Amino acid sequence: MNNDSPPVTTSLGFDISDKASKLRKNAVGPPVVPPRLARILVVDNDPALCRLLSIRLGAANYEVETVSDPRAALDTCVRLRPNLVITDLRMEPMDGLGLLKELKSRWPELSVIILTAHGTIPEAVQATQCGAFGFLVKPVEKSELLGQVQRAIASTTLKSTGGDWRADIVSRSQLMEDRLKQANRAAGTDSPVMLTGESGTGKELFARAIHAASARRGNPFIVVTCRAPDEDVLEAELLGRESGAVGGETASDFGAFQSAQGGTLLLHEVGYLSMELQIKLIHALRDDHESTGRNRGRTDVRLICTTSHDLKQLIDAGQFREDLYYRINVLPIEVPPLGRRREDIPLLISHFLEQATEGSGLAKIYSPKAMELLMSADWPGNVRQLFDLVKQNISHSRDMVMTEECVQQSLGSDSARIPSYDDARDEFSRGYLVKNLQSTAGNITRSARLAKRNRTDFYKLLSRYRIMAEDFKKSPHR
Repeated sequence: MNNDSPPVTTSLGFDISDKASKLRKNAVGPPVVPPRLARILVVDNDPALCRLLSIRLGAANYEVETVSDPRAALDTCVRLRPNLVITDLRMEPMDGLGLLKELKSRWPELSVIILTAHGTIPEAVQATQCGAFGFLVKPVEKSELLGQVQRAIASTTLKSTGGDWRADIVSRSQLMEDRLKQANRAAGTDSPVMLTGESGTGKELFARAIHAASARRGNPFIVVTCRAPDEDVLEAELLGRESGAVGGETASDFGAFQSAQGGTLLLHEVGYLSMELQIKLIHALRDDHESTGRNRGRTDVRLICTTSHDLKQLIDAGQFREDLYYRINVLPIEVPPLGRRREDIPLLISHFLEQATEGSGLAKIYSPKAMELLMSADWPGNVRQLFDLVKQNISHSRDMVMTEECVQQSLGSDSARIPSYDDARDEFSRGYLVKNLQSTAGNITRSARLAKRNRTDFYKLLSRYRIMAEDFKKSPHR
């Protein structure tokens, strides 16, 4: 990934990382400690050994975290994103070999070192055949430990020149793992990808992950939001436009297709495109120069689309072109809602708390009862709604421990349910059009006159909000 990639939460539309960086910039205190070399997770049920390894690795300026349960190690890896895992071979209920296989299935480029006693060296050799970087024999000598750790981390760095493509996605859900495997396979092709799912699930995050895992990762990643109030502005943003005469010649403003050359173009909420723009998009995808009267030259763009609509229903309603659907829906991936991956809620909360309080000196947590409420709550806004609630709780709570009452107040308060400006405007516009058509029994001429719009503009409004005038002719008082 290039160095201009957005921070973890920014790519979700969140602003936590930016806030934290401002806090760090304004902080006053002692000189900043040099950054640590790498993050290491030690997994062993022997507290004394964990303490010894932590001291030795910490003295070498590594960031070290220890866990005694191999199951907890998987959750810690999601949160910590270590560069290296050092794990004991003999553990319960999952042994080191089982942990190794699970780690490699999730993060193939992660280096793993096996700790073993003399009697289990043959098993340790078997572990290296299964993908372990190497093994250390107990008692571990300091020079051997640091030497092998340095080599393992260097090996990881060499193999992951593209960076951790899925680092921004916080999950331990098997359902999400399945979707991420689909995304990784999609990244190996240039075929169009369709990401479907409810609002707030992180579809843009998946798109960025696909781009980061692809050979195009060093090239532009351009996002165009198709739910725009001004269709002319959206067309110009997507396809470009002539900017006027300069010195007797006509200059041209590049659109997203030109800006994304060699990279990835994300069309966010493609279901909101008007029929006219759908036709122009088809021509652009066909590289049909005559469709717009501009000689664009051949494009080299990977297309990813997202939608929270059922496009097949829109096709049946005559509001989405079937030929466009099959052109952009080559590799469909459904991003599951938060309600189907509830095991991720504690991890997401931990991630949001860490990001929100980084550099501020705060260390807020949720009480067990509050966490239970968060786990069982309905999340119509999915991950985005969870983030907003955590941010609100941090702001409103004066105590370090945020209580069940604090969470309940946020879940039940009007402030937690205030829609975005775009959603509120769309809801008002859709409601106005429905009432207008009800009052005229679907008569377009009369409805356009009431709205003080010409028929063409009124039809565009109906198309944008997926409203069929014929429905009101059949049932004017529904």
